[in-house]
Amino acid sequence: MQNDTLRDRLRDFRFSVTWNLLLLTVGSFLIAFAVKAVAVPFGLLTGGMSGLALLMYYIVPHLTAGQWYFLLNVPVFVLGWVFVSRRFFLYSLYGMVVSAVFIDLITYRMPITDIWLAVFVSGALLGIGVGVTLRSLGSTGGSDILAVIGKEKFNISVGTFEILFNVGVFLGGFSFLDLGVVLYSLAMTFVTAYSIEHCLGLFRERKMVMVVSQDPKPILQAILVDLDRGATILHGQGGYSGSERDVIMTMVNSMQLKRLEELIYNIDPDAFTIMGHGFNVFGRGFSARKVY
Repeated sequence: MQNDTLRDRLRDFRFSVTWNLLLLTVGSFLIAFAVKAVAVPFGLLTGGMSGLALLMYYIVPHLTAGQWYFLLNVPVFVLGWVFVSRRFFLYSLYGMVVSAVFIDLITYRMPITDIWLAVFVSGALLGIGVGVTLRSLGSTGGSDILAVIGKEKFNISVGTFEILFNVGVFLGGFSFLDLGVVLYSLAMTFVTAYSIEHCLGLFRERKMVMVVSQDPKPILQAILVDLDRGATILHGQGGYSGSERDVIMTMVNSMQLKRLEELIYNIDPDAFTIMGHGFNVFGRGFSARKVY
């Protein structure tokens, strides 16, 4: 009961305004740092709305990169209000404003001379920054809003959407920028997309385990007591033997998987065990359904 209360408190905190604003602030800083401290000195396009803002800045430098970023976000925010929610709109508005401010305030340049190193550093920082913001109930605006709409409406992964969106940005870059820089920027986009997906999946990966045993009751008890996890009993029938047998199904996190394996082996070394991925697991003891 005490563990359940702690889990409920942690879950409530994850939906609190303080936690979401913290995620948005940290993610916005990482994005702005990647843009101004790494990408801009090499003339790289960062992709997304920040990349489009940089492209406009390179073409029309009368406005700063932060001002272009702000202006380009206006129509996208209308879509966020209409297709997602007002709460998502407000959180994303905060993220966009903070990102624009950070982009204009940061003047530091990382002491990097190799463009390939800049590609990997900027791409990783951008991906982590976007991933952190998307773990909140908002975003930093721009293509992130479009990515959330694509995820919510069409189940398109964020990383895949970012790559598709950036194709248009880079096509524009071919007309105004050096071919080599555009190709370097394209490579950075793949690093960014990979970092986003890895950041969003970090600590959220779940494993589905199904156990077929001659003596399922001790295994079930070990799961309920020793691991403090729930389980479901499925009634199965052997395809060859025709004998009926109970099948235990449970969900554990990655850190509990090895411990569960040891528990099963110590109770029944001959148990038939199936382990599979289950990234999106909603329910008590795991993630609550994310509603923007």
